Amino acid sequence: MRKKSGLLFERAGELIPGGVNSPVRAGNAVGVLPPFITEAKGCLIRDADGNEYIDFVCSWGPMILGHAHPDVIRAVQERLERGTSYGAPTEIEVDMAETIAEMVPSIEMVRMVNSGTEATMSAIRLARGVTGRDKLVKFEGCYHGHADSLLVSAGSGVATLGIPGSPGVPADLARHTISIPFADLESVRRAFRKYGSEIAAVIVEPVAGNMGVVVPDKPFLSGLREITREFDALLIFDEVISGFRVAPGGAQEIYGIVPDLTCLGKIIGGGLPVGAFGGRKDIMSRLAPVGEVYQAGTLSGNPLAMAAGLATLNILKNKDIYKELEEKGNRLFSGLETAARAAGAEIVVNHIGSIGSVFFTSDPVTDFASARASDGERFKKFYARMLDQGVYLAPSPFEAMFLSTAHGEAEIQKTLECAGEAFRSL
Repeated sequence: MRKKSGLLFERAGELIPGGVNSPVRAGNAVGVLPPFITEAKGCLIRDADGNEYIDFVCSWGPMILGHAHPDVIRAVQERLERGTSYGAPTEIEVDMAETIAEMVPSIEMVRMVNSGTEATMSAIRLARGVTGRDKLVKFEGCYHGHADSLLVSAGSGVATLGIPGSPGVPADLARHTISIPFADLESVRRAFRKYGSEIAAVIVEPVAGNMGVVVPDKPFLSGLREITREFDALLIFDEVISGFRVAPGGAQEIYGIVPDLTCLGKIIGGGLPVGAFGGRKDIMSRLAPVGEVYQAGTLSGNPLAMAAGLATLNILKNKDIYKELEEKGNRLFSGLETAARAAGAEIVVNHIGSIGSVFFTSDPVTDFASARASDGERFKKFYARMLDQGVYLAPSPFEAMFLSTAHGEAEIQKTLECAGEAFRSL
């Protein structure tokens, strides 16, 4: 029973649009009222009614060490006693910049911001300012935040709601965004043959985590690198989800591809609001105050967020953690496939490292079209049954499942048992 959560949702609906502060949380895509969470520890969360769940949302990715990790909590508490925000430079943001540059070799300079949306929006402004061009290439289903020029054929919440764009986005702005099917390199070539001298940048999720987890092959990403260099455009990797999640150096480390700019978020805040973008020194030096491209933020480099993120990244420097997470991911995601087969359910599980997605289809899911073709009604039933059994998944077939170091064998085994029952009930 989630009676208190239901009452809270009613109260919220009177004052907050849709009762939530981010659309996908409402659970519209799965037809379930959202549980209101009161606390979390490790891989478990508890709602207002006292129900406990194994959490595979992990605050949409950043809780790679689990909730309330003692080192992260200690770091925040120590900073909290010294104040919450100064609006002035701090040593800890320099420490964070040095750590990011150490772990992500493509980043020579970095600017802190407050969200993934700010990171991508700012990176695109910088790319336009550096190149003197206006057009942007993005890929259908890739979600890069809710900045106006990026809400064109976006994934994530936009895909869940079935909205191709959004009212309020000027047509004159949207026309500068060229949206191409994901992993379709020939379409990229055609776009550059037609508009090459006008294209400032290509932005891509190197692992598409917002249309479900869609993992491209290396030739696609290396092809983007070759094309952008040929036409003097910039390549922007949106690693807000994949950064520090799939490897210490992000997806670019796995693929061995060096972008011009990288957008980060989630994990570098250790659960607190944060984002960052960085890249080559000659590009980043074009930002104000040393350059002419303006970007600013009162709370950027917030000491609490820096403390939480730095504590997290210092732990993640131990690469054995990624081996552990990959083993857990293989156990969970292959186990879901096995459980589905045993129940006679057709699913495809896409995964890389500690992130994955379940699609109710028998066909490979390689782009936004194939992701949307999966059976949303069966996912809806699956989601509800898993929630009732105490397993908390993202309330959308287009979002990822995330594992943390706090998920143990017992939680994985219970999840697979619950999944088997849920598959049989479909």
